[in-house]
Amino acid sequence: MTVSVWTVFLYALLTALATGLGALPFVIFRNISKRWLGIANAAAAGLMLTASFQLIFEGLNFGMPRTVLGVLLGLIFIVVSHEWLERTNAPGVEELRNANMLSALLIVGVMTLHSFAEGVGVGVSFGGGDAFGVFISLAIAIHNIPEGLAIALVLIPQGVSVWRAAFWAVVSSLPQPLMAVPAFLFVGVFEPFLPVGLGLAAGAMIWMAFSELLPEALENTSHSSAAIAVTLAVAAMTVFQVLIA
Repeated sequence: MTVSVWTVFLYALLTALATGLGALPFVIFRNISKRWLGIANAAAAGLMLTASFQLIFEGLNFGMPRTVLGVLLGLIFIVVSHEWLERTNAPGVEELRNANMLSALLIVGVMTLHSFAEGVGVGVSFGGGDAFGVFISLAIAIHNIPEGLAIALVLIPQGVSVWRAAFWAVVSSLPQPLMAVPAFLFVGVFEPFLPVGLGLAAGAMIWMAFSELLPEALENTSHSSAAIAVTLAVAAMTVFQVLIA
């Protein structure tokens, strides 16, 4: 059966929309104390760390040198971006910083970067056949739900509404349908760059977890509570990934 471009696009769009489901728990849990804000940041760090190493392991299947190169490029990219945001006078950045939203801006940016690699992954998988592409798309869609939760855990405690957090979660995943179609049409061109993209997203996410989320968590809750939240998030994400593999 020939796979159409529209099939690839619609399945990739599904993976993007699934990210917004991560904000749904906050429909019930609205008010978050300072202590729970710290725990939320720690949990988001745990989710991001687990996702990062999963990306690295996926990249290693395509080639270790390109994956490691991607990790280093991701580190450079996020450090340079962070320095630019702290120093720039661009409209809106100062307001974000004053509202303690700089890390929120960074996490949405990092997740968007991550989505480029996932979009290429969806497109390349459909190059291997309809059934394989559907399987990979559904796996990524389910995988995106806790990533949307990680975004919501950072945005909502800063005063962003649940539905707006869900919106930004979906926006961060829009590169998936945008990249899936060209990756499907030009598999031979995109596949060599896939491990670089996976490593790049992983490097940026690891930096984000240790430089922004964990320090903020430790400012608002005890070291023990933060460590427990990270450990439980890593354990839950690991089980989740094994179940959808």
